[in-house]
Amino acid sequence: MISYLKGSVLAKTSDSIILQANNVGYKVFLAKKTLEALEVGAETEFFCSLQIKRDETLELFGVGSLPSLQVFELVRGISGIGPRAAMNIASLGDPDQLKKALEEGDETFFQGIHGLGPKKIKKILLELTGKLKIPEPKEEPKDKELVDAMVALGFPRTKAKDALSRVGSEIVNQQQRLREALKLVRR
Repeated sequence: MISYLKGSVLAKTSDSIILQANNVGYKVFLAKKTLEALEVGAETEFFCSLQIKRDETLELFGVGSLPSLQVFELVRGISGIGPRAAMNIASLGDPDQLKKALEEGDETFFQGIHGLGPKKIKKILLELTGKLKIPEPKEEPKDKELVDAMVALGFPRTKAKDALSRVGSEIVNQQQRLREALKLVRR
């Protein structure tokens, strides 16, 4: 299986690119917004899923991150949802946004995806609710005190943990880490 490719964009079509990786050109289907952001000659990388069509040809579908690939594979497991629709869902936003849309039953989040009507959207909401697992940001033992301080200031624990996980590891001073985390959480 091909799960990851890194290389340069040789050519671009309306729904795919040819990605040169180790002197081999791979045709990778991408979501429209991902395609629009790419230029020929650009270095890029994708997590991929290899799909077999009915006529036994192979197609590669690419997404930007490992969590998005996991979303793709989860959505692809739903009967009646093809790889293009799954790729577009996985590329809608980050997995946290998708999880929030699933928890809230937000049908509008999925509108505008080619091939998804109201019935399929309801099916996706029904089948994926509670199944999407996004790993919690790893909390450093030294950050527990800082998380508690941010919670005492009124910030939700999850936002505090997330902000601290995004503070660079080169900042070791606890007061400076707290300042940086507060800047991030207020954005």
